[in-house]
Amino acid sequence: MIYTVTFNPSIDYITYVSDFIPDCVNRTDREVVYPGGKGINVSVVLSRLGVPNKAFGFTAGFTGDEVERLLQKFGCYPDFIKLEDGLTRINVKVKSKQETEINGQGPAITSSALEMLYQKLDQLVDGDILVLAGSIPNTLPSDIYEQIMAKLACKNVRVVVDATKQLLLNVLKYHPFLIKPNHHELGEMFGVTLHTQDEIVRYAKKLQELGARNVMISMAKDGGILLTENGAVYQSEPPKGKVVNSVGAGDSMVAGFLAGYLNTGDYAKAFQLGLVTGSATAFQEWLADKNDVLSYLKHPEEFGL
Repeated sequence: MIYTVTFNPSIDYITYVSDFIPDCVNRTDREVVYPGGKGINVSVVLSRLGVPNKAFGFTAGFTGDEVERLLQKFGCYPDFIKLEDGLTRINVKVKSKQETEINGQGPAITSSALEMLYQKLDQLVDGDILVLAGSIPNTLPSDIYEQIMAKLACKNVRVVVDATKQLLLNVLKYHPFLIKPNHHELGEMFGVTLHTQDEIVRYAKKLQELGARNVMISMAKDGGILLTENGAVYQSEPPKGKVVNSVGAGDSMVAGFLAGYLNTGDYAKAFQLGLVTGSATAFQEWLADKNDVLSYLKHPEEFGL
Protein backbone atom coordinates (compact mmCIF):
# COMPACT_ATOMS: atom_id res chain seq x y z
CA MET A 1 0.00 0.00 0.00
CA ILE A 2 1.07 3.57 -0.66
CA TYR A 3 0.47 6.21 2.00
CA THR A 4 0.85 9.95 1.59
CA VAL A 5 1.19 12.59 4.30
CA THR A 6 -0.05 16.17 3.89
CA PHE A 7 0.45 18.19 7.05
CA ASN A 8 -1.32 21.31 5.84
CA PRO A 9 -3.91 20.48 3.15
CA SER A 10 -6.03 23.18 1.59
CA ILE A 11 -9.05 24.12 -0.40
CA ASP A 12 -7.70 25.78 -3.55
CA TYR A 13 -10.24 28.36 -4.74
CA ILE A 14 -9.14 29.33 -8.24
CA THR A 15 -10.74 32.32 -9.91
CA TYR A 16 -10.35 33.50 -13.49
CA VAL A 17 -10.62 37.26 -14.08
CA SER A 18 -10.12 38.63 -17.57
CA ASP A 19 -8.58 41.91 -16.39
CA PHE A 20 -7.88 42.08 -12.65
CA ILE A 21 -7.66 45.68 -11.35
CA PRO A 22 -6.43 46.32 -7.77
CA ASP A 23 -8.55 48.50 -5.48
CA CYS A 24 -11.66 47.81 -7.57
CA VAL A 25 -14.54 45.36 -7.51
CA ASN A 26 -13.57 42.54 -9.89
CA ARG A 27 -15.98 39.90 -11.12
CA THR A 28 -14.83 36.45 -12.07
CA ASP A 29 -15.38 34.80 -15.41
CA ARG A 30 -15.45 31.41 -13.68
CA GLU A 31 -14.24 29.61 -10.57
CA VAL A 32 -13.10 26.09 -9.68
CA VAL A 33 -12.40 24.42 -6.34
CA TYR A 34 -9.86 21.64 -5.78
CA PRO A 35 -8.25 19.93 -2.78
CA GLY A 36 -4.65 21.08 -2.40
CA GLY A 37 -1.35 19.96 -0.91
CA LYS A 38 1.59 18.04 -2.38
CA GLY A 39 0.76 14.72 -0.73
CA ILE A 40 -2.88 15.10 -1.74
CA ASN A 41 -1.81 15.72 -5.35
CA VAL A 42 0.19 12.47 -5.30
CA SER A 43 -2.82 10.59 -3.88
CA VAL A 44 -5.22 11.96 -6.50
CA VAL A 45 -2.96 11.10 -9.43
CA LEU A 46 -2.20 7.63 -8.05
CA SER A 47 -5.93 6.98 -7.72
CA ARG A 48 -6.53 8.18 -11.26
CA LEU A 49 -3.85 5.76 -12.47
CA GLY A 50 -5.57 2.90 -10.65
CA VAL A 51 -3.11 2.61 -7.75
CA PRO A 52 -4.81 2.28 -4.32
CA ASN A 53 -3.45 4.53 -1.60
CA LYS A 54 -4.39 6.24 1.66
CA ALA A 55 -4.00 9.94 2.38
CA PHE A 56 -2.86 10.84 5.90
CA GLY A 57 -2.86 14.35 7.29
CA PHE A 58 -4.73 16.84 9.43
CA THR A 59 -8.00 18.69 8.77
CA ALA A 60 -10.17 21.09 10.72
CA GLY A 61 -13.60 22.68 10.44
CA PHE A 62 -16.02 22.71 7.53
CA THR A 63 -13.20 23.29 5.04
CA GLY A 64 -11.54 20.11 6.26
CA ASP A 65 -14.79 18.24 5.68
CA GLU A 66 -14.83 19.57 2.13
CA VAL A 67 -11.26 18.40 1.48
CA GLU A 68 -12.28 14.88 2.47
CA ARG A 69 -15.44 15.03 0.35
CA LEU A 70 -13.48 16.17 -2.69
CA LEU A 71 -10.86 13.47 -2.23
CA GLN A 72 -13.55 10.80 -2.07
CA LYS A 73 -15.07 12.31 -5.22
CA PHE A 74 -11.73 11.85 -6.98
CA GLY A 75 -11.47 8.22 -5.88
CA CYS A 76 -9.08 8.65 -2.95
CA TYR A 77 -9.18 7.17 0.54
CA PRO A 78 -8.65 10.00 3.06
CA ASP A 79 -7.66 8.96 6.58
CA PHE A 80 -7.16 12.35 8.19
CA ILE A 81 -6.91 13.33 11.82
CA LYS A 82 -9.60 15.86 12.72
CA LEU A 83 -8.33 18.81 14.76
CA GLU A 84 -10.69 20.37 17.28
CA ASP A 85 -9.77 23.99 16.60
CA GLY A 86 -9.20 26.12 13.53
CA LEU A 87 -9.98 25.62 9.87
CA THR A 88 -8.24 23.84 7.04
CA ARG A 89 -6.81 26.70 5.03
CA ILE A 90 -8.25 28.20 1.87
CA ASN A 91 -5.79 29.27 -0.82
CA VAL A 92 -7.19 31.90 -3.16
CA LYS A 93 -5.63 32.06 -6.61
CA VAL A 94 -6.52 34.84 -9.03
CA LYS A 95 -5.60 34.07 -12.62
CA SER A 96 -5.64 37.08 -14.92
CA LYS A 97 -2.99 38.79 -17.07
CA GLN A 98 -0.85 38.16 -14.01
CA GLU A 99 -1.38 35.63 -11.23
CA THR A 100 -1.96 36.47 -7.58
CA GLU A 101 -2.12 34.03 -4.68
CA ILE A 102 -3.25 34.43 -1.09
CA ASN A 103 -2.48 31.28 0.90
CA GLY A 104 -4.10 30.60 4.26
CA GLN A 105 -2.11 29.68 7.34
CA GLY A 106 -3.95 26.55 8.43
CA PRO A 107 -4.74 25.17 11.92
CA ALA A 108 -2.27 24.44 14.70
CA ILE A 109 -1.35 20.77 14.99
CA THR A 110 -1.25 19.68 18.63
CA SER A 111 1.16 17.19 20.16
CA SER A 112 -1.74 14.79 20.81
CA ALA A 113 -2.80 14.99 17.14
CA LEU A 114 0.78 14.34 16.06
CA GLU A 115 0.88 11.28 18.30
CA MET A 116 -2.24 10.00 16.51
CA LEU A 117 -0.36 10.28 13.22
CA TYR A 118 2.53 8.28 14.66
CA GLN A 119 0.06 5.58 15.67
CA LYS A 120 -1.21 5.37 12.10
CA LEU A 121 2.35 5.19 10.76
CA ASP A 122 3.14 2.38 13.21
CA GLN A 123 0.70 0.23 11.24
CA LEU A 124 2.82 0.36 8.08
CA VAL A 125 4.44 -2.96 7.18
CA ASP A 126 7.39 -4.15 5.13
CA GLY A 127 6.92 -3.32 1.47
CA ASP A 128 4.69 -0.30 2.03
CA ILE A 129 5.54 3.06 0.49
CA LEU A 130 5.27 6.36 2.36
CA VAL A 131 5.31 9.71 0.55
CA LEU A 132 6.42 12.75 2.55
CA ALA A 133 5.95 15.87 0.46
CA GLY A 134 5.96 19.59 0.99
CA SER A 135 6.93 22.09 3.63
CA ILE A 136 6.39 21.69 7.37
CA PRO A 137 3.93 23.97 9.23
CA ASN A 138 5.54 26.15 11.88
CA THR A 139 3.46 24.43 14.58
CA LEU A 140 5.41 21.21 14.05
CA PRO A 141 9.05 20.34 14.84
CA SER A 142 11.31 21.28 11.94
CA ASP A 143 12.78 17.75 12.00
CA ILE A 144 9.41 15.98 11.75
CA TYR A 145 10.43 14.15 8.55
CA GLU A 146 13.53 12.85 10.32
CA GLN A 147 11.46 11.74 13.31
CA ILE A 148 9.07 9.83 11.07
CA MET A 149 11.85 8.11 9.14
CA ALA A 150 13.69 7.23 12.34
CA LYS A 151 10.54 5.54 13.69
CA LEU A 152 10.23 3.51 10.47
CA ALA A 153 13.92 2.62 10.19
CA CYS A 154 13.36 -0.85 11.67
CA LYS A 155 10.86 -1.69 8.91
CA ASN A 156 11.38 -2.15 5.19
CA VAL A 157 9.14 0.80 4.33
CA ARG A 158 10.19 2.65 1.18
CA VAL A 159 10.02 6.37 1.87
CA VAL A 160 9.71 9.00 -0.86
CA VAL A 161 10.66 12.54 0.09
CA ASP A 162 9.80 15.56 -2.06
CA ALA A 163 11.11 18.56 -0.13
CA THR A 164 13.64 21.34 -0.51
CA LYS A 165 17.09 22.33 0.73
CA GLN A 166 18.03 21.40 4.29
CA LEU A 167 14.74 19.59 4.90
CA LEU A 168 15.73 17.11 2.20
CA LEU A 169 19.44 16.95 3.04
CA ASN A 170 18.67 16.10 6.67
CA VAL A 171 16.76 12.90 5.81
CA LEU A 172 19.35 11.38 3.48
CA LYS A 173 21.00 9.52 6.37
CA TYR A 174 17.83 7.40 6.52
CA HIS A 175 18.28 6.27 2.90
CA PRO A 176 15.00 7.35 1.30
CA PHE A 177 13.85 5.18 -1.59
CA LEU A 178 13.30 8.20 -3.84
CA ILE A 179 13.89 11.94 -3.68
CA LYS A 180 12.75 14.41 -6.33
CA PRO A 181 14.28 17.88 -6.30
CA ASN A 182 14.14 20.02 -9.42
CA HIS A 183 17.39 21.19 -10.99
CA HIS A 184 17.18 24.63 -9.33
CA GLU A 185 16.66 23.07 -5.90
CA LEU A 186 19.56 20.68 -6.52
CA GLY A 187 21.88 23.61 -7.20
CA GLU A 188 20.63 25.52 -4.14
CA MET A 189 21.48 22.57 -1.88
CA PHE A 190 25.13 22.86 -2.85
CA GLY A 191 25.29 26.60 -3.41
CA VAL A 192 25.89 26.37 -7.15
CA THR A 193 24.07 27.15 -10.39
CA LEU A 194 23.77 24.14 -12.67
CA HIS A 195 23.93 24.73 -16.42
CA THR A 196 24.52 21.35 -18.07
CA GLN A 197 23.19 17.82 -17.82
CA ASP A 198 26.63 16.58 -16.73
CA GLU A 199 26.63 19.06 -13.85
CA ILE A 200 23.15 17.96 -12.78
CA VAL A 201 24.18 14.30 -12.83
CA ARG A 202 27.35 15.05 -10.87
CA TYR A 203 25.49 16.80 -8.07
CA ALA A 204 22.66 14.27 -8.06
CA LYS A 205 25.29 11.61 -7.43
CA LYS A 206 26.37 13.59 -4.37
CA LEU A 207 22.86 13.10 -2.99
CA GLN A 208 23.27 9.37 -3.52
CA GLU A 209 26.61 9.48 -1.73
CA LEU A 210 24.79 11.13 1.19
CA GLY A 211 22.28 8.27 1.33
CA ALA A 212 19.50 8.61 -1.26
CA ARG A 213 18.78 5.38 -3.14
CA ASN A 214 17.16 6.85 -6.26
CA VAL A 215 17.31 10.50 -7.32
CA MET A 216 14.88 11.91 -9.86
CA ILE A 217 15.50 15.46 -11.06
CA SER A 218 12.69 17.38 -12.76
CA MET A 219 13.80 20.00 -15.30
CA ALA A 220 10.55 21.54 -16.57
CA LYS A 221 10.64 21.88 -20.38
CA ASP A 222 13.94 19.95 -20.51
CA GLY A 223 12.40 16.79 -19.04
CA GLY A 224 14.14 14.94 -16.27
CA ILE A 225 17.00 12.74 -15.13
CA LEU A 226 16.88 9.61 -12.98
CA LEU A 227 19.85 8.12 -11.14
CA THR A 228 19.04 4.66 -9.82
CA GLU A 229 20.46 2.70 -6.93
CA ASN A 230 21.76 0.23 -9.53
CA GLY A 231 24.06 2.88 -11.02
CA ALA A 232 21.98 3.58 -14.14
CA VAL A 233 21.37 7.11 -15.39
CA TYR A 234 18.32 7.89 -17.53
CA GLN A 235 17.56 11.19 -19.23
CA SER A 236 14.55 12.07 -21.34
CA GLU A 237 12.79 15.07 -22.77
CA PRO A 238 9.08 15.54 -21.99
CA PRO A 239 6.22 15.09 -24.46
CA LYS A 240 5.42 18.14 -26.58
CA GLY A 241 2.59 20.34 -25.43
CA LYS A 242 1.60 23.78 -24.18
CA VAL A 243 2.22 24.35 -20.49
CA VAL A 244 -1.01 25.60 -18.89
CA ASN A 245 -0.25 25.18 -15.19
CA SER A 246 2.91 23.81 -13.60
CA VAL A 247 1.39 23.43 -10.10
CA GLY A 248 1.22 19.74 -9.24
CA ALA A 249 3.42 18.63 -12.14
CA GLY A 250 6.22 17.52 -9.83
CA ASP A 251 3.79 15.67 -7.57
CA SER A 252 2.32 13.99 -10.64
CA MET A 253 5.81 12.96 -11.70
CA VAL A 254 6.28 11.23 -8.35
CA ALA A 255 2.89 9.50 -8.64
CA GLY A 256 3.62 8.34 -12.19
CA PHE A 257 7.02 6.99 -11.16
CA LEU A 258 5.50 5.01 -8.28
CA ALA A 259 2.71 3.65 -10.47
CA GLY A 260 5.22 2.59 -13.11
CA TYR A 261 7.57 1.00 -10.61
CA LEU A 262 4.83 -0.94 -8.82
CA ASN A 263 3.36 -2.11 -12.13
CA THR A 264 6.62 -3.15 -13.80
CA GLY A 265 9.48 -3.23 -11.27
CA ASP A 266 11.51 -1.45 -13.96
CA TYR A 267 13.18 1.87 -13.13
CA ALA A 268 13.41 2.97 -16.77
CA LYS A 269 9.67 2.46 -17.32
CA ALA A 270 8.88 4.07 -13.97
CA PHE A 271 10.90 7.14 -14.94
CA GLN A 272 9.22 7.38 -18.33
CA LEU A 273 5.74 7.11 -16.83
CA GLY A 274 6.66 9.71 -14.23
CA LEU A 275 7.85 12.13 -16.88
CA VAL A 276 4.73 11.64 -19.00
CA THR A 277 2.40 11.99 -16.02
CA GLY A 278 4.06 15.20 -14.87
CA SER A 279 3.80 16.62 -18.38
CA ALA A 280 0.15 15.59 -18.72
CA THR A 281 -0.62 17.62 -15.60
CA ALA A 282 1.35 20.63 -16.83
CA PHE A 283 -0.65 20.66 -20.08
CA GLN A 284 -4.02 21.20 -18.38
CA GLU A 285 -5.64 23.22 -15.61
CA TRP A 286 -5.37 20.61 -12.87
CA LEU A 287 -4.05 17.10 -12.28
CA ALA A 288 -3.83 14.55 -15.07
CA ASP A 289 -6.17 11.59 -15.24
CA LYS A 290 -5.48 8.21 -16.80
CA ASN A 291 -6.76 9.15 -20.26
CA ASP A 292 -4.48 12.18 -20.34
CA VAL A 293 -1.50 9.99 -19.54
CA LEU A 294 -2.48 7.27 -22.01
CA SER A 295 -2.63 9.83 -24.82
CA TYR A 296 1.14 10.35 -24.53
CA LEU A 297 2.11 6.67 -24.40
CA LYS A 298 2.58 4.61 -27.57
CA HIS A 299 2.40 1.27 -25.75
CA PRO A 300 0.57 1.78 -22.42
CA GLU A 301 0.44 -1.98 -21.80
CA GLU A 302 4.20 -1.87 -21.18
CA PHE A 303 3.54 0.31 -18.13
CA GLY A 304 0.77 -1.83 -16.68
CA LEU A 305 -1.94 0.67 -17.60
